[in-house]
Amino acid sequence: MIKKTYIFLSALLMFACGQSADSDGKKTIGVSMLSLQSEFVVNVKEAMEDEAAEQGIRLIVNDAQREAIRQVQQVESFISQGVDAIILNPCEMEASSPAVRKAQEAGIPIINVNSETSALPDGFVGSRDEESAELALEYLAEALGGTGNLVVMHGYMGQAAQLKRAAATQTVLAKYPGISLLAEQTAEWDRAKAMSLMENWVQSYGDRIDAVFAQNDEMGMGALQALEQAGLKEKVLVVSIDAIGDALRAVKEGRLDATVFQDAEAQGKQAVRMALDFIQHKDSVAHTNVLIPFQLVTAGNVEQFLK
Repeated sequence: MIKKTYIFLSALLMFACGQSADSDGKKTIGVSMLSLQSEFVVNVKEAMEDEAAEQGIRLIVNDAQREAIRQVQQVESFISQGVDAIILNPCEMEASSPAVRKAQEAGIPIINVNSETSALPDGFVGSRDEESAELALEYLAEALGGTGNLVVMHGYMGQAAQLKRAAATQTVLAKYPGISLLAEQTAEWDRAKAMSLMENWVQSYGDRIDAVFAQNDEMGMGALQALEQAGLKEKVLVVSIDAIGDALRAVKEGRLDATVFQDAEAQGKQAVRMALDFIQHKDSVAHTNVLIPFQLVTAGNVEQFLK
């Protein structure tokens, strides 16, 4: 009985090892995503899955659920499984950095997608977050005629996109002294939280609000819903970022004034291609950045972004 048990346990261990390595000839990439509650992040993930299927690569996708500590633990698990490369969609710029360092210490290539860490990964695929806020704020400034009261919804505090979009907002507003920043607060990239925050601002400021800039579309759609319910949308401009499906349809319907297109498909596919390049040429590939431009989406060009 003891011998049979030993053989059974050995077989289980061999099976487990086979699942985490590339014994079937497939290379394996571990992926830790910021939050699969976000439509944009899900779009990036699906693009990675499509590219991995085309390239014959196995993906192990984990949801960090917006927790940097969880993300570091996921990367530690990938290292113990012996993956060939890691793709990180960072929760936070600083708190997710240990994940990058741990992968590099283990000799495993790590690629950041969509968002950055202070620790320099082997490669980065994304967009210049300052550009998205610049496009949004310049559009709002022009639509307001350089005068009005603005409220700003921030994403998850400490994430690179939040930090860089906030900095760019201040840079653009400095050019327009007639635009006052009435209030700013995080809604953590979340639609329901944004709706609640907008309801609070409506109670506090009422029709003094002339425009809303939300750092992503989930928050923009939450703000839009609150304004519509309060009967204020006709007076208030709303612009957000990502060009997810709901936002594009809202632009087409004339409800959302503008969104800024961020190419989730290109980011996801390029991240997998870059990871594969590092796997195949680990000793000869230098640090690489791939930056994909943002594009302003308004009623005038929304049709080209709708699928």
